[in-house]
Amino acid sequence: MFMHEAETLQRPREFEISERDFEFISEFIGTRTGIVLGENKQEMIYGRMARRLRALKMTTFAEYRQLLESPDGAGELPEMINALTTNLTKFFRENHHFQHLGSEVLSRAFKRTRIGRARIRIWSAGCSSGQEPFSIALTIADNVPDFQRHDIKILATDLDSNMVARGRSGRYSSSDIESIRPALRDRWLRPVDGEESIYIFDDSIRAMITFNTLNLLNEWPVRGPFDAIFLRNVIIYFDNDLQRKIIGRIYDLLDDSGFLYLGHSENISRMSDQFANFGKTIHSKISQD
Repeated sequence: MFMHEAETLQRPREFEISERDFEFISEFIGTRTGIVLGENKQEMIYGRMARRLRALKMTTFAEYRQLLESPDGAGELPEMINALTTNLTKFFRENHHFQHLGSEVLSRAFKRTRIGRARIRIWSAGCSSGQEPFSIALTIADNVPDFQRHDIKILATDLDSNMVARGRSGRYSSSDIESIRPALRDRWLRPVDGEESIYIFDDSIRAMITFNTLNLLNEWPVRGPFDAIFLRNVIIYFDNDLQRKIIGRIYDLLDDSGFLYLGHSENISRMSDQFANFGKTIHSKISQD
């Protein structure tokens, strides 16, 4: 149960914070990103936003709230988003999705080509620090030996600009790349000169991917049709109405034979009747013809 807005939390804390501060931050981020932060997220909000207060040399959340309410609040929003969003990922996470991508999506794309040069479009919507789109690119390279001859583009977007910048760099630590199969790792990554245990992807792999910051609540400057869209562990943070709205927009951007990949905790049946289950968290578009 929420306390009175004038009360502060009882446990000793580095920064003074009231219930009103929690509610303001939750509403502020919710209206701008669609992310729902309920009462059960109070500890998470405090822990992550405390880093911003330290960086800004503030002593209370009331000061931070004043910043957000001021004309400078728009400039702070990206930093706030970066602090609050979760970016748990690894290469080839939910590997069955990439197996399906290689066996079904790519084979369908090549079957429909008539000029010897396939057109393939894939969107990683919620790419975090880039492991997902690079896993997609590696899957393509593994299944299409002459991939550079074809018209292949992977769009990688995320709300967190810091994560997008990291993905764009194509640089990862030796521990990051452990989940990549050795044959792929040795073929498409090389150590960075002068930087211990840091590896970078080959230019031909990086060239397939375009990284951009994108708020799914706003306009989507993207063009379909996409052969596949990865929307994994993204809409779980939205309320039901926004989930349905986003899935509807995703449907319109998919090719008639396109596939949607969701996270293991996301249930398509509660959001849309426009997709059929094709496998575990794999959904095929149902044509309206």
